[in-house]
Amino acid sequence: MTTRLITVGGFLGAGKTTLLWETAKRLTARGMRVGLITNDQAPELVDTALLSRNGARVAEVSGSCFCCNFDGLLAAVSEVRAGADADVIFAEPVGSCTDLSATIIQPLKEHLGHELVIAPLSVMVDPVRLSDTLDGGVADMHPSAAYIYRKQIEEADIIVISKTDLLTADEVEVLKTRLCKAYPKAAIFTVSMHTGEGLDAWLAGVTQSSEAGQHLAEVDYDIYAEGEAVLGWLNATIALRGDSTDWNAFAEDLLKALSQRLDSIGASVGHVKLILEAGDGFLMGNLTGKRETLSIRGSVACLSKSQLTLNARVQMQPEALEAVVRDVIDSNCKDLITATPCAWRCLSPGRPNPTHRYDHVVKM
Repeated sequence: MTTRLITVGGFLGAGKTTLLWETAKRLTARGMRVGLITNDQAPELVDTALLSRNGARVAEVSGSCFCCNFDGLLAAVSEVRAGADADVIFAEPVGSCTDLSATIIQPLKEHLGHELVIAPLSVMVDPVRLSDTLDGGVADMHPSAAYIYRKQIEEADIIVISKTDLLTADEVEVLKTRLCKAYPKAAIFTVSMHTGEGLDAWLAGVTQSSEAGQHLAEVDYDIYAEGEAVLGWLNATIALRGDSTDWNAFAEDLLKALSQRLDSIGASVGHVKLILEAGDGFLMGNLTGKRETLSIRGSVACLSKSQLTLNARVQMQPEALEAVVRDVIDSNCKDLITATPCAWRCLSPGRPNPTHRYDHVVKM
């Protein structure tokens, strides 16, 4: 059996995990076996907790990015293939990673091209950040983080504009036209996870083509390292207990309070996401910028206990981010809810040091 490996990159908050969630559901409904590989600088991932709920086999590569732990990626591919007998495997790299074509796609073709079909590299882009970047701005990011964002787009085989339900049809066409002019060698797709529009077209694109890693970007690793290091990263899992608590309201209030605090100190949000699980239910919360970007989907029952997994990527020192998150959680729990940390990690990523870095496109 030949397994197709589909890598979906893109900056924090672009909507990659939601895309994989919806796509995995569609492929499973068609009778296909799906595997997923998540990636982060630390464990306790919201993405892993969410994707594990759709019945697909999920492996996690944590502690470093795919490019810096290529052997870990290969092990995860083997685990998913063996455990799920997968027809399709989706791999989601760390949102602040770039140079994926040179450090992941080319060595995958070299090492696993005889076992896997390597799909074109897709990069998802948020339309608001994309528009500002095309205008020459930094989209409320540190200039070095904006550099990473641009390099991600530059190396893409396929560029996927997400969240198109937030735009008019004319705005979508204008954005596509500008993107085609700026990156004429990439295929352009548009999708809305809210409506499902465009998802099947993108899925056809990545499942029918094997022209992967056709573009290599010139990346300054000093700027790249700074762009990652300006972000504080926090991953936490917390057990919550309270008498018949409305966990839906708790999660929304928590994200609102956290957003208000970060906005008040001018801390640029890359992405804050949470999953709250209670009984058999779960809800997801997302914050991809200022407070108006906050979204909640799903709901849980009013029970006495729940589990919260929270991931935050914010432009501030990790110690300061940890202090803010702890204070907001304590304030929201008050005396009514007991919060017991099960895992708590806060860090700033180290300098990228890829296992492989190819200076040429591997021919298949």
